[in-house]
Amino acid sequence: MSDEDIKLVTIKTFSSRIEADLAKSALEARGIDAQIQADDCGGMHTVMTHTIGHARLIVRETDVEVALELLEEQDSPEAD
Repeated sequence: MSDEDIKLVTIKTFSSRIEADLAKSALEARGIDAQIQADDCGGMHTVMTHTIGHARLIVRETDVEVALELLEEQDSPEAD
């Protein structure tokens, strides 16, 4: 499969870049490549995330199911 054939999917949106970065780090720690798309000038103007839009967490289509499970585990009360 070439890079052109890889589909990327937004799996979750966050109201802040920090929350998105934490989720991205959690996925990458488990071997899932992820990226964040946010209209905040590359993190320089994080207040823009609140006014223009949200930070979106994006993974490969083939990783969606596992990534969602990992994020759900992270968000569950038992994870604390």
